[in-house]
Formats: sequence, C-alpha cells, structure tokens
Amino acid sequence: MINEFNSLGWFLVGVIGLSVLQRRLHYEIQAVLYLLTKRIDLALTIFSILFLPGVVIHELSHYLMARLLKVPVGKFSIVPQSMADGRLRLGYVETASTDFFRDALIGAAPLITGSVFVAYAGLVHLEFSSLWAQLSAWELSSLTSSYATVMNQPDFWIWFYLIFVVSSTMFPSATDRRAWSPILLTVGVVIALILIAGAGPWLWEHIGSTLLNFVYILSQIFIISAIAHLLLLPLFWLMRLMLSRIFRLKVI
Repeated sequence: MINEFNSLGWFLVGVIGLSVLQRRLHYEIQAVLYLLTKRIDLALTIFSILFLPGVVIHELSHYLMARLLKVPVGKFSIVPQSMADGRLRLGYVETASTDFFRDALIGAAPLITGSVFVAYAGLVHLEFSSLWAQLSAWELSSLTSSYATVMNQPDFWIWFYLIFVVSSTMFPSATDRRAWSPILLTVGVVIALILIAGAGPWLWEHIGSTLLNFVYILSQIFIISAIAHLLLLPLFWLMRLMLSRIFRLKVI
C-alpha cells in the first residue's frame, strides 16, 4: 500500500542518499586513480572515460530538449576540462538564454532522461522491483534471495555499470538549476493560495493518489541509484586505504 511515508520518506532517503554517496564515491574513485597513476591529468582522463556514457546522455539530453523547445544551441562538448576553482567539467552544451520555463526544462532534461533510463535498466532488466519490495516493507530476512535474483539477471554487470554512471551524472549542475527558483517560487505561491482558499482537501482528494504514485516511482529510481553507489563505495574506500599505505601517500 502506498502512503505518504512510503512515497515522501523513501523519496527523501533516495535523493539525499544518492547526493551524498555520489560525491563521496567520485572522490574515492579519483583518489584511487591518482594513487595508481601518480598523475592528476591521467587520473582525471580515466575518470572521465569511465563516466563517458553518463556524460553523453547528460549533455545530449540538454541538446535535444533545447532543440525540441526551439532554443538556439551553440557549442557541444564531452571533452573534460579542469575549471579554475579545481572542479572537473566533464562536458557542456551552450544554449541561448530564453524564458525561465524553457531554461528550467533544459536544465532538468538530464534528470528526466537519467531517471527514465535507471527505471528501465533497474526495474525491467535487473528486476530490482523484488529487492525494492522487500526493502520498502522492511522484510530484511528475504533480502538475500531478492539480491540473488537481481545478480542472476542476464548481463547484470553491464546494466549495473550503466545504472551507476548514468545515475551518477544525471543530477543538474548549479548552472542547470539557475532557472528553477522562479518556478519553485510560483508553485509555492499557488499552493499557498490554494490552502488559504480552503481548497486543499478537495485538491488532495482528486490528485493526491496520483501524486503519491508518481513520487513513489521516483523513490524507486533514486533508491536503485543510491544502492548502486553504496555497493561500490566500500570497495573503492578500501582500495584507497590500501594504496595509500603501499605508496605512503595521502590524497586530500
């Protein structure tokens, strides 16, 4: 049964968990690559190649959404570049500035595309639905059998890799989110007016279940993505510790 806790609770767990795990895992992978190569440029090059499928989907989503909305598009690149502040930019698409609605859709395109791909790969190909059902119902005793079912799916490692790199690069950047504030403010004002007018219960009665189902589906997508990162994080963390001791180097 879908209720408010299952929808909103798992959604928040998935989004926050994925955000935290993504940053930490990126650091661990870059640290391992640096300890193995002893060269920052080579480590970042390997890192960018590792995430190339996700970067292509991310930037192509921006490009296609802009073309769909008839917004002029400039340069398109998937070549990694080191930024002045030390960050690594894996790719970019230059688009003309337009109204905030179209800017927001262009910025959100990678998240939409990435979510659809993760849902397709995780729920259809790897049958994460069985694992999700046990987890959401807190039936931890059955997790082992569900985990084995997922692992035994055809081409598991290929799909797992794609889920990992796509979900790890689907979050919009700060630039992508620049047009979200006006939309969120507008939505907030509309909701406030609806509540003040006393139409909240009526609106919830008519669209509440649909909204909860939508959020519940998003919860599954983010939880699948977070699980993929969680499974890899201990491996790269241990590799970093081991390599740091072997080479007597500490990555900061």
